[in-house]
Amino acid sequence: MISLSFEFYPPKTDDQRAQLDRTAEKLKVHAPEYVSCTFGAGGSTLSYTSETVRHLGQKHGFAAAPHLSCVGGSREEIRELLKLYRAIGCRRIVALRGDLPSGMGHPGDLRYASELIEFIRAEHGDHFRIEVGAYPETHPQADDALRDLRYFKAKVDAGADAAITQYFYNADAYFHFVDEVRGLGVDIPIIPGIMPISNFTQLRRFSEACGAEIPRWISKRMQAYGDDAQSVREFGADVVAGLCRRLLEGGAPALHFYTLNLARPTQNVLSRLTS
Repeated sequence: MISLSFEFYPPKTDDQRAQLDRTAEKLKVHAPEYVSCTFGAGGSTLSYTSETVRHLGQKHGFAAAPHLSCVGGSREEIRELLKLYRAIGCRRIVALRGDLPSGMGHPGDLRYASELIEFIRAEHGDHFRIEVGAYPETHPQADDALRDLRYFKAKVDAGADAAITQYFYNADAYFHFVDEVRGLGVDIPIIPGIMPISNFTQLRRFSEACGAEIPRWISKRMQAYGDDAQSVREFGADVVAGLCRRLLEGGAPALHFYTLNLARPTQNVLSRLTS
């Protein structure tokens, strides 16, 4: 059985909340190990994140892990959030540096994810399992790939339990990254982040922002399909399922799906993996 986890974002409206509930119900049948919930830039949705984490646990029975960023927050603010997450039953945290929003002058008391991890460990010991981010194709703001690997190792040395990668469509990038960090002495699980393909225009915009490479052959095929949404969905599901199959056969310990609060794209991939 494939070990799975799903990422959701916190809804802000009644329609978005209903959409999340429908998606959670449909994906529940896949028995994920846990689900995660993102936060907004600059802490704009921190209250939504905690409410969503609580809701996913109480209504749907998920083990839910909030994303926690150190950007823009003081130690005391982060301390209070950790207390809240512990009080509502969270046993996992996805610890990230986060991006400094445009116009925000104060980055916060903690500058790097490694410092956030050290802070969590100092405050709560081993209560939380800590997941961190990883970038097989190198973080878009990194000076170079080797320095990016050193930053990743610093997060592991600070106490990370596992890593979730940014999404990618080149399995070799993942395997190369794993080999390189293993060579640095990193032995934590490195979980591939999987982005199903449904809206290619949206995916291209996401990818430009986060530095994920879309292989030229995929882009050209998508352009050929044009407005044929059904063909885009079917081709996208085939491509991503093939990627997942190769990752699992190559030793990936689990799969983490970026759902965008939609069930069908993830279900289309999983149905191909399990059929």
